[in-house]
Amino acid sequence: MLTKKVLRACKEFNQNKLVLAGGVAANSYLRGSLTEKCKVENIALYFPPLEFCTDNAAMIGSVAYYQLLTEDPADLNISALPSISLN
Repeated sequence: MLTKKVLRACKEFNQNKLVLAGGVAANSYLRGSLTEKCKVENIALYFPPLEFCTDNAAMIGSVAYYQLLTEDPADLNISALPSISLN
């Protein structure tokens, strides 16, 4: 489904280049599907090597781990702050 929608968007906005990045770029099925379809549609496809396709959850988990090493854990009754700074 994602491949079809991305290719439709490329056509709709008259784009002949496509970048696949982020955690989703690690999906081997999506890479293969887009590679195949982009060749047919004459769309240049770019994506980074797998080691550079990071998962946001892993990054946030890493920040939390190092923060936990330097601070006391919060009480479980706190509210979420989705826009809190990670610095």
